[in-house]
Parts: sequence; structure tokens; C-alpha cells
Amino acid sequence: MRIKAPFLALCAVLVPTLALGTPIGWQPLLEPQAVASILSTDPAVRVIRVSGSYGRGHLPDSIESPYEEWRGTGRNPGELRSLEEYTSLLQKLGIDATTPVVVVHEGANPADMGAATRVYWTLKTLGVQDVAVINGGFEAWEAAGLPVNNDPVSVTPSSYQPDWHDDWRVTTEQVESLVASGSGNLIDARPLSFYRGLRATLGEPGTIHGAANLEYESWFQGDSLKGRGELDGTLQQLSLSEPMTVSFCNTGHWASINWFVMSEVLGIDNTRLYAESVAAWSEADRPMDNQVGRLRVYTDLTLRWLRDLTGLQL
Repeated sequence: MRIKAPFLALCAVLVPTLALGTPIGWQPLLEPQAVASILSTDPAVRVIRVSGSYGRGHLPDSIESPYEEWRGTGRNPGELRSLEEYTSLLQKLGIDATTPVVVVHEGANPADMGAATRVYWTLKTLGVQDVAVINGGFEAWEAAGLPVNNDPVSVTPSSYQPDWHDDWRVTTEQVESLVASGSGNLIDARPLSFYRGLRATLGEPGTIHGAANLEYESWFQGDSLKGRGELDGTLQQLSLSEPMTVSFCNTGHWASINWFVMSEVLGIDNTRLYAESVAAWSEADRPMDNQVGRLRVYTDLTLRWLRDLTGLQL
């Protein structure tokens, strides 16, 4: 049977187009074996290591991109960098809108996953279409007996000019409106002691007025996220009665885990990250709950400062 030239021409167009599409089996949360399978068949995937020791070992063909490059440089690391800085970073990493990106954290503890989920959120917000996180990070990859490389990797820079999308972000001004109207599901991702105002790092002790608490560690079994059914069960601890759900913490690190699970894994519509979180909220006289422990927090901070200064156990 003779194949007509127009058909061959169409195939020539479609094949490279399909190669640039979402890899088969791609999900926002990938188990190590699934990542290995994708990498074995799709050389276009970019893997970036954002926490842990890159020199100790990393996924083959992965490049290093320290978490600090994605975070604010001022007093509040939850703040966003400029679009120009993010553009330069993505170009250096050889990433454009159609580059599938796997973000790898060390996996040493549940909190460490916040490095991967915060970078995931930033990439998605900058218009990168396919982003994924390895469940359990590099330690889970290594424990699965998958190949590890120790050599640095270089990539060809891209010319990507990203646009910023606010679909998954909420600003301080928007949170002010939600608090004033009593609308929105405000979810504090911090440990209970922070939520109750008994501990503080950046910002005032206490929580944003009207917020509920769901600790980021609630989603984990060991250092990996639970299975889908168990994640659904954890979600039942919340009453999501409003059309918008806002995840926050101190500086948007722990909160990015809650955002990732609710928005990307469980598919809760209109889930947003308050990137600057309590560190920004409490800079002005904005309404907060659970501030009864303020004196205790300040006493603890003072004693810690004196211990660091004098070396004495006070």
C-alpha cells in the first residue's frame, strides 16, 4: 500500500509535537520507580536538586539549584523574588514552559519536602506546564536502589520569558479582605504550638484571625506522603466550606506542603498559597488569634538570645 505524501508530512509534524507533550505516567507526585521509568524514555525531562548535598550524590542528569535561589533575600524568606530574577534562574536551568521538571529534595524529614513543593509552586506560577515532586525525595530514590551519579551536570540555557500567574497565590491584601468578610478557608500549616501562640520564629506569636490548624506533618507516613486514601482521610479534619482555601505558615515553606497536597494531589479547587505568611501578616496591626502566649514566647526568645551570647545554661 502506498502511503501518501500529505500523510507522511503530517506525521513529521506530529511526532516532534508529541515528544514535547506531558510524559506518559506523569503526575504531580511521583514515586521513585515512576520517575526512573519516565527518565528512561524521555530525555527532555529536567531534574533539579533543591536541598541536600548535590555532591554526595544525585539523580543521573540532574542539576543543582539550591532552595535559597527560589526564596526571598530579605528578613522574610517567604517573599517572592522579582520576575527578572526568576527569568534568569529558569534560563540558567534550561527550563521553558514545555520542559517537564522533576523537583528533588533530600527527603531527610517531612519539613524538607517544603523545599520541593515551594519550588514546584513557583515553577507552576511562572507558567511551567509539567512539574512533579518525588515522594520521599532523594533518600527514597536511593533506598529503592536506583542509579546515583556524583558528577556535576551542565545544561544548555533556555531563552524562556515567563509570565507570573496569580491563580495559586494570595496576597496580604487579599487575606485582609477574606478576614474582614469572614470568608475563605484559612489553614495554618504550622505545628500546634505555633498555632496556639506558644512558639514563634518570624513575626508575632498567634495565628491569623479565623484560621484553622492542619499541621503539615499530618500528611506523612515517615518521610513520604501517605497514600491517596489516607490523604483523603486527613483532609476530613478540615471543614472547607468556602470557595477559596488559603494555606499559610511562617514564611510559606510548610504551607507549600499543605497547598501541594490539597491543590495538586487531592484536586481542591482554588487552593492558594500565602507565600509571605505570618511573618508579613503580623508586621502591621492585623487581627490575630491565640496571642495569649506572647509573654512566654518573648521570655523564651530572650533566654535563647542570652544563652547564645553568654554560653550559659539559663
